[in-house]
Amino acid sequence: MQLLPGFRDFFPDDCARRNYILETWRAVARRYGFVEYDGPVLEPMALYEKKSGGEIVGQLFDFTDKGARHVAMRPEMTPTLARMVAARERDFKKPLKWFCVPQFFRYEKQQRGRLREFYQLNCDIIGEASPAADAELVAVLIDMLRGFGLTEKDFVVRLSNRDVWANFLIQNREKSDTCADSSGLETLLAVIDKMERQPDTVSNKLLEPLGVSAEQVRAWKDEWQNKLMSSSAIAGNPALAHLHEVIHSHLGPRNLQQFLEVDFSIVRGLAYYTGVVFEVFDRSKNERALAGGGRYDKLLSLMSDGKVDLPALGFGMGDVVLANLINDTPAAKAQLDAWLARERSADVYIIIAKEERRPEALALVQRLREAGQRTDFPLTAAKIGKQFQTAEQLGARFTVLVGDEWPQVKVKTLATRGEVLIPDEEVVAHIATAAI
Repeated sequence: MQLLPGFRDFFPDDCARRNYILETWRAVARRYGFVEYDGPVLEPMALYEKKSGGEIVGQLFDFTDKGARHVAMRPEMTPTLARMVAARERDFKKPLKWFCVPQFFRYEKQQRGRLREFYQLNCDIIGEASPAADAELVAVLIDMLRGFGLTEKDFVVRLSNRDVWANFLIQNREKSDTCADSSGLETLLAVIDKMERQPDTVSNKLLEPLGVSAEQVRAWKDEWQNKLMSSSAIAGNPALAHLHEVIHSHLGPRNLQQFLEVDFSIVRGLAYYTGVVFEVFDRSKNERALAGGGRYDKLLSLMSDGKVDLPALGFGMGDVVLANLINDTPAAKAQLDAWLARERSADVYIIIAKEERRPEALALVQRLREAGQRTDFPLTAAKIGKQFQTAEQLGARFTVLVGDEWPQVKVKTLATRGEVLIPDEEVVAHIATAAI
């Protein structure tokens, strides 16, 4: 039977590579003080219809369950997180710094770096509106990628603030009444999000109700990106001032500015984003998007019908495109290979040279395992040469040969081929010392 399109089997080698990504994500997140949470794979369809926007809703795996409920497999985590926080936010000290590494499902066209199921890291900060929170989120994102051996030569974080586009609409208000309402901003942001991926003729038609053109949008973007460096422009523009503080007051002292670029064409496509947003791209000519996120300050209030109103921000990073970049980057690939070598399936392999000694060998296997050594052995009788070959294939560091010398055994370090004959009762201590 064929595997479904866009889904994956994880054979042992593939599973190890996946675990490398998940374990690195967890280690870096915890180093920044984030704690792990999770939610259900299945949610009510209404959760996404109200909170995620039309593009995500069109990509859902949804169906009617046996209780006649319209449900969907989760395509993202932010709506679930908002629901959870709205339900119990009083139980937790603010700000919340939560992360998760769940599996998601989206029914979209599969291509390199994009599948219909994937794992994704989500990091979120709830209950803090200051630029320090934006900077903390960007910093952990940068260190996530550095944790895989990637550098500023391999990726860039492009920062923006959706609020600056409200100023653009204000300047053009006399040209169109649509510019004065919220639908004007939503239209503009939707066009900007796709402007570089569609012809200007399409963009201009969509922008026509606003009385502006794609050319004007690009010119204004370039002008205000330059103004970000001007203290006089920042003083009269809260959106620019906020972004300037994130970059220069909070990320600058951490020496992370070399990973950053300001790009106001980054607006994020999901309906719930507000304020500062960002996306991460590799620096290759393909410019693959590695991660994205930003503020969603109004979502908790929307989820709780106004009962809980907390600022919030977060980002997501998928495993598929990240794995491709690691494989395409020599230093990152070398780090992965070294990790895989350390995560061998066995530290010690017991060679049973005499089947009459199998009971003694099994007792030794158990002692080694109880001491924390990953230990394997032949389940049935096999030639000694075959057993050594198996030990090599498993990547074992040591073999212990149980045979005629009993109660002494021969311990061999496979990397050096050095051997030592020691009493059986000293094996556990010897290997523990030699493995350091």
